[in-house]
Amino acid sequence: MRIDKTHHGWAIASLGTLAVFTAAYVAYAVQAPEEPRGGSALGLAFGVIGFGFMIFAALLGARKRVPTWRIGRAQTWMRGHLWLGLLSLPMILFHGGFHFGGILTSVLMLLLIITVVSGVFGAALQHYVPRVMTTDVKLETIYDEIGNVRKLLREEADRGVEAICGPLGVGKSASGEVLRAGGLSAARGMATTSIGAAVAAAAETIVLSKEECAPLQKFYLSEMRPFLERPKLHGPRLGDADKAHGAFSGLRTLMPQAAQATVQDLEDICDEARQLVRQEQLHRLLHGWLLVHIPISLALILLGAVHAVMALRF
Repeated sequence: MRIDKTHHGWAIASLGTLAVFTAAYVAYAVQAPEEPRGGSALGLAFGVIGFGFMIFAALLGARKRVPTWRIGRAQTWMRGHLWLGLLSLPMILFHGGFHFGGILTSVLMLLLIITVVSGVFGAALQHYVPRVMTTDVKLETIYDEIGNVRKLLREEADRGVEAICGPLGVGKSASGEVLRAGGLSAARGMATTSIGAAVAAAAETIVLSKEECAPLQKFYLSEMRPFLERPKLHGPRLGDADKAHGAFSGLRTLMPQAAQATVQDLEDICDEARQLVRQEQLHRLLHGWLLVHIPISLALILLGAVHAVMALRF
């Protein structure tokens, strides 16, 4: 509730500020003997205020990078960054009388528009992506650990297949990894799968015949294992939940009853691997816009300072 009140407070204050300055600009534009100019007293005031809003918005990045800066709450700075950044656009438009002017001022206006639009886009993503993450990535993990988690999933799948089919020739056998497999679920920080049953089966040397394992081995080595290693390159079928379910349903019809639990385990592992891919996609979406927003914002501040110095000197 407190966050909502803060957000509404900034929104009301920003709209009120915009209304006041809009009224001032309209009165100025109507009464001015000539068209509004950036060099007039009110035009300069609009320019100083708009540039001040930009500086405040830019200071958010500095505050994040300097841990010792504890001035105000982070939430307040974020709200101010968003709303004052938005207000900077109409302030600068009032400053120039809605004229872009020469090359430098035109470039500045273009940079400002891109900065504001990308900022609004980023704010929308910050509300949208976490909701999608909650529904699409139920087994969310630490982003920097995704590579390690993917490796553990592949090793776990190897052991599950080896438990009923014997060594695959791609790594250590399941029987040699029983103790390590018991701690995999905790290491991944994800939901526990029933792959432990397959490892237990390996310990009891329950192995299917070569003919019985042939469909599973072919599917696993040609399709599933490559998908677990490089899902972007090998995910046309297993990367899609519906297609993957169909693939595993077909595999179940080819496997004896003793292998059904392992097939289900492998399908669960594929589901976790797909969620890792989805988490990577959402993470790139959530943070990728900053690759546009931050450089453009820095260029805007730098060129804005150059414009201000040139305007005051000449």
